[in-house]
Parts: sequence; C-alpha cells; structure tokens
Amino acid sequence: MEGIRKIMACLWFDQEAAKAGEFYLDVFKKSKLLSKSLMTGTPSGDVESLTLDIEDINLMLISAGPYFKINPSISFMISCADQDEARKYWDAFIDGGQALMPLDKYDFSELYGWVEDRFGVSWQIMYVGNEPIKTKIRPALMFVGDNCGHAEEAIDYYVDIFGKSELKSVSRYGEGFPPNKPEMLNFAEFILEGQSFSIMDSAYDHEFAFTEGVSLIINCDTQEEIDYYWDKLSADPEAEQCGWIKDKYGVSWQISPTILNDMMDDKDPAAIERITNAFLKMKKFDLEELKKAYHGDVD
Repeated sequence: MEGIRKIMACLWFDQEAAKAGEFYLDVFKKSKLLSKSLMTGTPSGDVESLTLDIEDINLMLISAGPYFKINPSISFMISCADQDEARKYWDAFIDGGQALMPLDKYDFSELYGWVEDRFGVSWQIMYVGNEPIKTKIRPALMFVGDNCGHAEEAIDYYVDIFGKSELKSVSRYGEGFPPNKPEMLNFAEFILEGQSFSIMDSAYDHEFAFTEGVSLIINCDTQEEIDYYWDKLSADPEAEQCGWIKDKYGVSWQISPTILNDMMDDKDPAAIERITNAFLKMKKFDLEELKKAYHGDVD
C-alpha cells in the first residue's frame, strides 16, 4: 500500500474509529485516508480499521470493543511554527476533550498545552519558535511507575534493535524538580527506522501505564524481519496473539507483514474473511500461510 511507513501507531477504540478518523482528517489539512476495511467473525465481533497518513506519521484506528483504553502513557507531540497554529490545534482538541496541562507559557516553551481529545487520545502541542521543524508529529512515551527512571535505558534498547536509528537529543530534570531525580529524562528525542519519537520519565503518581490502547506497528517485508523483531521485542508470552507482543517495558507492538495492508484493503469480502480466519489462529504471523489464505490455497 502506497504511503505506508515502516513504523506506525495504532489507536484502539470501542466503536469510534470512523468518527475519530473523520475528525483527524478535518483537523490536519496535510492528511489523507489510505485504507478502510472491515473484519468479521473476530473475538471482538466486526472490527473496522482505518489507516490515515497525517503530516509525517501513519495512524491506524480500529474499532474493536471496550477491552483496552487509550491513555496519556503514549501521546502525540505536535511541533508548531507559530502560536496561532498551536491555538488552532488546541481549540480543535479541547472541544469535547479535557486539558491535562493548560495551554500556557512554561519554562520550556512560550506556548504549550497537553490535551486529551473527545476520543481519549492525548496530544502535546508545542510552539517551538524559530527552531526548525523536521518532524511535525511524533509519538511520545511517558515512563511512569516501575518504568520511571528507565527511559534512557529504553532508548538504548530500541536504538540497538532498529536500523536507521539514532539518539537526537537528551534533557534531564536536574535539581529542583522532585519527585523526579536529577538524572531522569524530562525530554529526549530518538529516531527508529526514520520515525521520530520522544520519551520522558515522570515520578509523579499516575493512574495509567502502557496498554494495548496505543500500540506501535512494525511493517515487515520478510519472514526473517518478522522473526527478528519478535525475538528482540517480545517479553511477555501471554501477550503474544495475532502479531501483538509486549516488550519488557510493557509497550505493545504489532509485528505485521507489510503485504497484509494490501490484503486487508482487498474489496473481496471472501479474501478478507480467509485472511482473518488465518491470522486469528496465529501468534507470530506466518507470511507464507497468510499468502496461501489470501489466494484461497487452504486445506
């Protein structure tokens, strides 16, 4: 499928994926719908899936029942070139949403706000002044609870696993920001396979942690790639199902063949049903078996 990136984020909704997709396509002018599909007969019932290209990030949105909730442990940071642009995004997201940090002046930005939109997705909106914007939107991971203090370790872990990766910048709390320790990260940016991420530690009490509500998809071209990322990232055997895994920090990943995006975009309901029936039986995806199912070459 044209426009699909190596790594993309997936948002799990109860039944709101289509409405959320329409909303984001309206909010972000540089955006388009890449695909839309419907899977039937899954444990979650009928599952609607949309894939969007927004600025420089892919988002997959799925309506798959009330099993997982999106929370601020993974948010999306928007860098804005001017303050009017920042206020535009804030006004769109605060309508029906709630402020986690008010849009205001802070030590680190002339204008910044953290908002949870009407669908529960968290956005950090930051005016960056004259700083060049190389990445408009990036997933932002917050390490809380038992993970707090391990953000820097996690960067090394991820950069070592992924190609085309690098650490871009690191900022620490320093003295005077308890309960955060001085050496903890208050912001760092790193790149995995060309996709920019930010990460931070937070020692405050938070009533959330990483869940399947927001996961990260790795699109793999070969079975060897699927095997590689599965072996490197999977740390919880009980979480292994239909290409989904959890790493040692609890972050959910989907290790998926790139070609599956094209298969699920097929207009033939019978083909989609065969593919769905095939991958529901799998933990780690078997690329050859998926191809057989797609072409009807099944026992």
